[in-house]
Amino acid sequence: MTAPHKRSRRVVAIPLGMAMATALAVLPNTTASASATAPQDAAADATPLSYVVNVSPGHGTSSHVKKAIAKAGGTIVTSYDQIGVIVVHSSDSGFAAAIRKVRGVQSAGATRTAPLPAQSTADLDTPKVLTAREVAAADAKAGQDPLEPLQWDLPAIKADKAHEKSLGSPDVTVAVIDTGVDDTHPDIAPNFDREASVNCVTGKPDTTDGAWRPGSDESPHGTHVAGEIAAAKNGVGMTGVAPGVKVSGIKVSTPAGFFYTEAVVCGFVWAAEHGVDVTNNSYYTDPWYFNCKDDPDQKALVEAVTRASRYAERKGAVNVAAAGNENYDLASDEITDPSSPNDTTPSDRVVDPSECLDIPTQLPGVVTVAATGAKGIKSSFSNHGLGVIDIAAPGGDSTRYQTPAPPATSGLILGTLPGGNWGYMAGTSMASPHVAGVAALIKSTHPYASPTLVKALLYAGADATPCTDPYDIDGDGKVDAVCEGPKNRNGFYGWGMADALDAVTK
Repeated sequence: MTAPHKRSRRVVAIPLGMAMATALAVLPNTTASASATAPQDAAADATPLSYVVNVSPGHGTSSHVKKAIAKAGGTIVTSYDQIGVIVVHSSDSGFAAAIRKVRGVQSAGATRTAPLPAQSTADLDTPKVLTAREVAAADAKAGQDPLEPLQWDLPAIKADKAHEKSLGSPDVTVAVIDTGVDDTHPDIAPNFDREASVNCVTGKPDTTDGAWRPGSDESPHGTHVAGEIAAAKNGVGMTGVAPGVKVSGIKVSTPAGFFYTEAVVCGFVWAAEHGVDVTNNSYYTDPWYFNCKDDPDQKALVEAVTRASRYAERKGAVNVAAAGNENYDLASDEITDPSSPNDTTPSDRVVDPSECLDIPTQLPGVVTVAATGAKGIKSSFSNHGLGVIDIAAPGGDSTRYQTPAPPATSGLILGTLPGGNWGYMAGTSMASPHVAGVAALIKSTHPYASPTLVKALLYAGADATPCTDPYDIDGDGKVDAVCEGPKNRNGFYGWGMADALDAVTK
């Protein structure tokens, strides 16, 4: 069972090879909370909250709905008319119930249970930063970037072989919808797409120069993800899966580390309208781990993010998302969720994951990615589920469980960190960008391919991987997860391991 926590979602930090976790410890069936949310009372009258109001898309907000929002005590922050989602702030606790009765309103709900802005303690998912000695000790071969020998994950998906054929096209952009990206990093700066970058934290785009960067006390998560995707092959640091493509930063996480619906909607719409080819989504939309459609608030959140992600796909983007780090079977009949709502006081609730959705992970059209470790088997923490997992990729694991072959020394995933550093992290957060990078290589090889075709090529190129049975990752004689399905489509690995070489040759 998972301890209550707020999360930058899809990362498991395992400093020095030990099991520290944002969502759980690396030991199956044990947990460690990386961040304790400051408990707060549920929102009451005169407490400002944020809402999404969903109406028919394709037209401007009608004067009738605008007047009704004002009458119900709401103030419109912004409106995404192309998908029919309106972001509203209100201090009236009855706002959502009142606006749902208005003609033309299809659903409406609060995006949070904490007042604006949410408060929490500092995030503890701190990566293990490479020391100067470790950097100097990396013994790169000719043609490798200095830290590439530490990246066991690249040969695991044949990215090293792919780079001999193609590094990817600079006409392709991958948007990192996350905690922000440090575009001043020497491994990211050469490939950064400023025009496709923005701060969406309030739900309304902020295009101030540099607004997409994380603050000094904010999570390095997005910067790490960006480097995994597109760290330049430039003789500096590490190499990304697709080191020739562009990467942008779409910041959707509050300083406290919450990914609220209005920000995620803004992020998808921004990506859709700025030529993004792939989005990477290594988070879940707070404050509910699973959003149950029989709850009117949660139903509205699912609808808003679904509209936004589908809009991005219609505009040409392949949306890739991390499966999560709780070792949940997302195809099971029920799951106990102890972490929601994570911005106030969570409590245990039993949910049906086919009816209560992890968003955007379980939304239609989204590529759902499970994590593997250095031995090529499911990471101890990775969620799974037959029919839910589409594909697998390296996300790291405890070095004790899955030790890489030399010269790599850590079972975690190397990535870029703010301030010109590099370091290790682990989680399905780290698996998803590997798949986003492979999708970018496919788009580079097939520039006119639709998102549907890119996904078809992604799955067709994956290396079929049979179930690990029995799955006893810690060797204690007890089964830690059950895999179902055949070699070419199962609950641990989906269609199989992502293959970067096929992406540039087929």
